[in-house]
Amino acid sequence: MSRIDDSREFIAVRIAVLTVSDTRGPGEDRSGDVLANRIAEAGHVLADRRIVVDDRQRIGEQLRAWIADEDVDVVISTGGTGLTGRDVTVEAHRDVYEKEIDAFGTVFTLVSMQKIGTSAVQSRATGGVAGGTYLFALPGSPGACKDAWDEILKLQLDYRHRPCNFVEIMPRLDEHRRRK
Repeated sequence: MSRIDDSREFIAVRIAVLTVSDTRGPGEDRSGDVLANRIAEAGHVLADRRIVVDDRQRIGEQLRAWIADEDVDVVISTGGTGLTGRDVTVEAHRDVYEKEIDAFGTVFTLVSMQKIGTSAVQSRATGGVAGGTYLFALPGSPGACKDAWDEILKLQLDYRHRPCNFVEIMPRLDEHRRRK
């Protein structure tokens, strides 16, 4: 069963938060606030925080900039994962993924089902890896951000989490680039 192994030392990771919205500014970014607060409470570093409009190219540009930034280990975006025409965050993420973490969306749906029932089917939350950086796209609601952080990311981004976690494999995420 999963657990925190207190014999292991906590390792803080550097996390960037991207809010995707045509209507929210810094004063109305409740989902970004939820993530920023939970990142700090967990002992991680908020490496950067931005808001971009629902535009596939602009989202992708910001993701690529953070992937290239050695001071960012993880990117969490919020917003644009629904089914409407303006919801293009998932497509922007998949444009940059080297590998998709297929089970992330599945586990997020299972967590969401416990809170909102079958409405969870409307989310397209996704996760992946590119350039040694983890990328996660969450729905734009504060509740969904709380659920994803509290039930999945908080644990997987904690080096002490057993039986395994994302942090312990970070050094090997881009090992294919180091081979000759």
